[in-house]
Amino acid sequence: MLSLGALATGCTNPAKEGTAIASQVIGDKNMGLQIYTLGHELYTGDLSTNLKRIADMGIKNLELAGYDPADRKIGGIERAVFKKMAEEVGLKIVSSHVNPPTVFSGAAGRENRTGRDGYYSGDMKNDIVESFKQIADDHAELGIEYLIQPMMPKEGINNTNDVKIFCDTLNATGEEIKKHGVTFGYHNHNMEFCKVSENSDARFMGDILTRPYVEGEQIIDIMMRETNPDLVIFEMDTYWTIMGQNDPVAMLTTYTDRIKLLHIKDFVVLGESGALNFSNIFNKFFENGNKYYFIEIEDIDSGKQFERLEKSATWLAQQDYVK
Repeated sequence: MLSLGALATGCTNPAKEGTAIASQVIGDKNMGLQIYTLGHELYTGDLSTNLKRIADMGIKNLELAGYDPADRKIGGIERAVFKKMAEEVGLKIVSSHVNPPTVFSGAAGRENRTGRDGYYSGDMKNDIVESFKQIADDHAELGIEYLIQPMMPKEGINNTNDVKIFCDTLNATGEEIKKHGVTFGYHNHNMEFCKVSENSDARFMGDILTRPYVEGEQIIDIMMRETNPDLVIFEMDTYWTIMGQNDPVAMLTTYTDRIKLLHIKDFVVLGESGALNFSNIFNKFFENGNKYYFIEIEDIDSGKQFERLEKSATWLAQQDYVK
């Protein structure tokens, strides 16, 4: 059951109140954007112009998506070129989401060992760590602070022991990435709130609602315990935490020293649903000494992503509790 820390009560619809654009009220707020939000819209037309449009909304920080280990580019753009364009309009690249290619992108040999797309096996550990050496190098050149693995494999994490094996790989990855001067982290969806036990055979595909009565421990809690705080931090996604039937405020309270980054996400436009108590979430996040949060909006093929981002940034900038 969700506490009132996560859910708003008696809310108006603040996203529809006021017409000031975000840049007029932003002040010194540290708003960030996960560029996955914009999908192909970011690269439609002139990228420099689109990045300027983001900065004009009052956004200061970027979290990347779309790095391809094959060509070592970001959305098909040379890394140095992307960074230069961003910096020219006042945007700082702080973080990046990258999945290990040996698990998620059909790397050679994976199919022979697993036979299933996205399946994780502990014998992939060395390959995963090795693949992150290049990834970490490329991102260190960008001057980022955080390199985040944004999800777990679709299959192969079925019981407590599987989670521990997965955490062992996360620790080894974090140790390697730390050598490059970058902090490694993990971003949750709803699947990490699925419960497993020593003998469970979850075989879940990310839908926690298919297993609501399973006895055991939440995967996220095992991950928090089994990963080394010096090697792995966590980025909490507010929307997916709610979808996992958990309370973001409770998570921030329980794991004060583990959750360092935040994805601020609503059902679509920030604040429009009135469902999430962002005031409590932000207050606890800042109380814990954190500063980087990133707007993210799903449904990236809507054709309305820039429009939705501007509404979200405007609403977020108008909230007194946001820094």
